[in-house]
Amino acid sequence: QVQLVESGGGLVQPGGSLRLSCAASGRTFSSYRMGWFRQAPGKEREFVSAISWSGRGTSYTNAVKGRFTISRDNAKNTMYLQMNSLKPEDTAVYYCAASSRSYIGSNSDEYSIWGQGTQVTVSS
Repeated sequence: QVQLVESGGGLVQPGGSLRLSCAASGRTFSSYRMGWFRQAPGKEREFVSAISWSGRGTSYTNAVKGRFTISRDNAKNTMYLQMNSLKPEDTAVYYCAASSRSYIGSNSDEYSIWGQGTQVTVSS
């Protein structure tokens, strides 16, 4: 089973960019579908993006389409989330998660392994 550690969060001005990383331990990373979720204060955790084991399949929530790009490097056991044109409403704790399902899903119940989260704050 893999363990996940996120990094790359921080404070950025509106319109700025950040790249989040999710480093996985273990040798089975490439067999997992991976996803990013976020949780803002007082709100439920929501789906952001997901990627297939090969990286060829991706999915995004409408709020981030065209601004965020998910990718993975199985040789480095790492997944990324490139976030551009950031908005104040993107402020949240961002979590990476792993799923053993045969498809990339947007429901948090489909993901069995979670990282501890990294804070992203978009503010001037």
